[in-house]
Amino acid sequence: MSIQVSAVAAPTAQNHVMPEINRRSANFQPSIWGDHFLSYASEFLETDVHMRQQIEELKENVRTMLTAQVEKPSQKLNLVDAIQRLGVSYHFDNEIQEILQQLQKTHESDDPEYNDDLYSVALLFRLLRQDGYYISCDMFNKFKDSKGNFKGSLSNDVKGILSLYEATHLRVKGEDILDEALVFTTTHLQSVASQLSGPLAAQVTHALKQPIRKGLQRLEARHYFSVYQEDASHDKVLLKFAKLDFNLLQKVHQKELSDIASWWKDLDFSRKLPFIRDRVVECYFWILGVYFEPQYCFARRMLTKVISMTSVIDDIYDVYGTMEELNLFTEAIERWDMSATDKLPEYMKMSYQALLDVYTEMEQNLGEEKLYRVQYAIESMKNQVRAYHHEAKWFHQKYIPTMDEYMPLALVTSAYAMLATTSLVGMGELVTKDSFEWLFSDPKMVTASAVVCRLMDDIVSHKFEQKRGHVASAVECYMTQHGVTEEEAVHELMKQVTDAWKDINKECLYPTEVPMPILMRVLNLARVIDVVYKDEDGYTHAGIVLKDFVASLMVDPVPL
Repeated sequence: MSIQVSAVAAPTAQNHVMPEINRRSANFQPSIWGDHFLSYASEFLETDVHMRQQIEELKENVRTMLTAQVEKPSQKLNLVDAIQRLGVSYHFDNEIQEILQQLQKTHESDDPEYNDDLYSVALLFRLLRQDGYYISCDMFNKFKDSKGNFKGSLSNDVKGILSLYEATHLRVKGEDILDEALVFTTTHLQSVASQLSGPLAAQVTHALKQPIRKGLQRLEARHYFSVYQEDASHDKVLLKFAKLDFNLLQKVHQKELSDIASWWKDLDFSRKLPFIRDRVVECYFWILGVYFEPQYCFARRMLTKVISMTSVIDDIYDVYGTMEELNLFTEAIERWDMSATDKLPEYMKMSYQALLDVYTEMEQNLGEEKLYRVQYAIESMKNQVRAYHHEAKWFHQKYIPTMDEYMPLALVTSAYAMLATTSLVGMGELVTKDSFEWLFSDPKMVTASAVVCRLMDDIVSHKFEQKRGHVASAVECYMTQHGVTEEEAVHELMKQVTDAWKDINKECLYPTEVPMPILMRVLNLARVIDVVYKDEDGYTHAGIVLKDFVASLMVDPVPL
């Protein structure tokens, strides 16, 4: 996209017209959704009582299945896997934890069922690891031959190889056998993908693009409905329950998004700040990836408003503001008081007011004893803006930092520490002051998630950004410092993303530093990046890949 520089007069608070200023423009595409989601406000009535009743009855049937005695452990394993992949495990957390604890014990007593069935062994490994239970990867040694390679006889077991492939994405640093297994399974699945048919073909193709560990639960559930119902052994009760539950939750999410879209329309930023990315729908999708469960309605609303405002501020620093204006805006953020706006140009004043209003809304909705949470959220936003300001100085000085200089700052501008902090504000009682103190101690979990965000974003967006003028990305910094080609830089940075995922996996194993639901928010933030920035900057160019994702979660119900 060609860069346009527009001459815009920025009025000051006193409405004296400043001299014309040459400003950059990124020429962002307008929102592809328009007012589409506003219509849901009037449509949303208390959903059909019969549907809710039906869901409750089916839920109890599924609960009975989970607690029933079975002959083989693998039956429970497959049931838990189906419940999780269909997106309804949040209803049965306690039952699933009991089963997994039991399965870990059974495995340790060397149940013969897990001896040579690659599918079951890998599934057991993945289910235990993804719920925080450590299980050794040595269990896969029995699938190797005397030369240390995976046995050739496995090549006929596509289902087993796919199960092992999914399990490898839960590996931590030092697990060489799982690194080897990933190469072995990827190579094999790629070679047989075109020869398969039916549900297995769909699963293999999808998994190669989006492993379960890095996928968003709602999107993965939406995909899995069609795979699961084609499986001859599927459970009709479970499938019907999952579909009804998906559609009911979709109505809840549509109502939430409708309210947020109305807030955004009232701000009228698409007209008043035409240089920004108008992406409130995509912001809601992002946060739906962080938590979709009904009890997080308030948390979702606040975090969506914060990420929407962060996007506006990012565009002010990256695209539109002059250095003098950015100095003033940064000072105003430090003061965090509406009286700080007297020197700001009008467009900054509007943004500043809207930002402070969001945090005031948080305070008004929290009880006195939880107000400390908002203070942490404000402090993390101040950190965010300081980092944007620092990057802007680099850009205006045409400075290309070294990777050692770039990364500490770029991890902050990725916004992931700030979003992780803000994600806890609206959560339940298990969030304490200690949780926020942990976040402010630069924990490995948050750093690793920010590495995934920063590097994947930089790799897919740097060419577009450099065209319009932008601070150097990790790609430019790495190329300049090490004297390598773009291809070599990207290869090295992707290795760092892989290592960051291993750190994330390690931090999610018991005993954990903070409760698992808190870690899940940070993990989910990393997953959103894997989905949205896999092949392109899906957020900035929202009309391509993100359009279908939004439609599948927020527009189209699942056919029953």
